[in-house]
Amino acid sequence: MVLSPEQRLTLLLIARRAVEAAVCGRELPALTTRDVQLDDALCGVFVTIKANGQLRGCIGRFVGDHPLPHLVGMMAVSAATQDPRFASNRLRSDELCDCHIELSVLSPLERIANPLDFEIGKHGIYLRSGNRTGCFLPQVGPDAGWTAEQMLTQCCDRKAGLAGDAWRNGEVEVFRFTAEVIEEPQLSEVSPVAIDTFVVHTN
Repeated sequence: MVLSPEQRLTLLLIARRAVEAAVCGRELPALTTRDVQLDDALCGVFVTIKANGQLRGCIGRFVGDHPLPHLVGMMAVSAATQDPRFASNRLRSDELCDCHIELSVLSPLERIANPLDFEIGKHGIYLRSGNRTGCFLPQVGPDAGWTAEQMLTQCCDRKAGLAGDAWRNGEVEVFRFTAEVIEEPQLSEVSPVAIDTFVVHTN
């Protein structure tokens, strides 16, 4: 789906309020809106949280098994409190003023016969071999400066726990997807409630 600026802002505010409630031990806000299109939307989403430029949590689902606003709130809470990489160092309330939230609203997964049939910066990848899986969002490749081969190798090794070249042997299923990425600015720089300050782009 193509989100309007107002819908993007709504989803960001849901994520922000859900993160704040989870970290501060408050009751979660309502995870529905008055926007019928949003409340009827079923698509996957990832929520990424950074504080002072450092990753503090990233959790998501590829399948929209709840309405999009509800899933955004759920994944925001999970990113803030359940990312296993930060089990001993969860996001703290004193980091909220400096944290930055990014949403990646996903297209359906598309299996590709040729593992290299994806475009860096446009597509994310999801790979599967037995019960081992791994994924990278579209923005990861350009940020790391990887080629398609490097992105596949890193995904196999770092995410799926496979040999780095496992994608070459035909035993790994590879899927591609796109994401509409919605990013808020650092709160120390700009208020998040001003709609024209949000950086929004579509991959």
